Amino acid sequence: MDDQDAVVAHEPESVRSGWIYIALAAGLCVPAVVLRSGLFEITTEVDTLLFGVGILGAAFMLSWGAEVAQLEISQALAIAFLAFVAVLPEYAVDLVFAWKAGTQDRLQEVTGILPSTCPGEARCRELAIANMTGANRLLIGIGWAVVVLIWWKRSGEREVRLGERRRIELGFLFLATLWAFSIVLRGHLSMLDLVVLLAVFIAYVWHAALEEAEHPELVGPPVAIAALSKRKRRVVTVLMFLFAAGIILAAAEPFAHGLVETGQKFDIDEFLLVQWLAPLASEAPEMIIAILFVLRANPAAGLGTLVSSKVNQWSLLIATIPLVYAIAHQSFSPMPLDGQQVEEVFLTAAQSAFAVAILANLSISRGEAVMLLVLFLGQFGFPSSTVRWGFSGVYLAAFAYIFIRRAEARSGLLGAVRAALSRPTRGS
Repeated sequence: MDDQDAVVAHEPESVRSGWIYIALAAGLCVPAVVLRSGLFEITTEVDTLLFGVGILGAAFMLSWGAEVAQLEISQALAIAFLAFVAVLPEYAVDLVFAWKAGTQDRLQEVTGILPSTCPGEARCRELAIANMTGANRLLIGIGWAVVVLIWWKRSGEREVRLGERRRIELGFLFLATLWAFSIVLRGHLSMLDLVVLLAVFIAYVWHAALEEAEHPELVGPPVAIAALSKRKRRVVTVLMFLFAAGIILAAAEPFAHGLVETGQKFDIDEFLLVQWLAPLASEAPEMIIAILFVLRANPAAGLGTLVSSKVNQWSLLIATIPLVYAIAHQSFSPMPLDGQQVEEVFLTAAQSAFAVAILANLSISRGEAVMLLVLFLGQFGFPSSTVRWGFSGVYLAAFAYIFIRRAEARSGLLGAVRAALSRPTRGS
């Protein structure tokens, strides 16, 4: 999108507060830099917390820089770039474990001994998809629901409606969800998943790139950056990307190790720590941006942002895991999933199917938002196989009920799939 096509309205107060928030986000990264330099040694749990805070600060800076980048690059490139940036923090932890899982399995096959590439000789493979399933379920169970509930509290309106152009995203989300069930049946992640889900992501970007261009609506700190001259804005944006990416790369491995060590030290399931604590840092910026849209009386933009992020995570993020595992394993062997991982993928796919059915008419009501939130929160405190299968059954039963009983939802979902599978056209 050309710079002259983007209209950025800003007030001096908004600009000043924006720079304060950017400085605070950068400040959150400083402890991670100091710890990574090895100048200080502290307890594992504090060390882990500070690395997590550093990832949180970097995630905010990536998110803000990505918004401003829409003013600088072409629409098609912006869509692909923003989609990648949106899941970069999730990559940080997921791919650390995927790489170590491949290395660990390879060394065990060669030597017959389980090496301790994960702390405490834990199976890295058992943790490799924890962050992915947690991030995806948080996005729907908390993110989608909170946007609707905040809008209801603020305006009194009982639903949030999306524009018709979001239907294609819904179709791609449903296709990726259907493929996720095949992962459950096969019990592994392989290069086949890479090919299929990467194709889904590329097709999604292709469709989005040919949509009618829209002016970016900047919220929060990006307004301060956009107020700079064109040259200064570009320099600041690039520096933010480089700084944030460097922090994430530096903090990802010690943060992942620290989560495992902290879990073992306090007798907490490491899988649960990796699954829920890490996504809190990576998902926070997206959710806050969505809430800011709601507070500015634009709930459709807030919810739409989270829907797009879900498509990205449910396709590109999953596709990358078997690729990293295969490189580390030095073969094209699939990454096996144990029983808990299969259950988690199944539960995440079932939640996604239910959410797609709700959104098939391009709206979410207050009652549906409450249902998403309650079903998500109800899973905590009972981390057993029976509970996971039980909630999966509830999600799928709810999906079946909506699909069978609501003609509007049925036609909307089928139309979304047809739109996703159709050849994209300019301005569609």
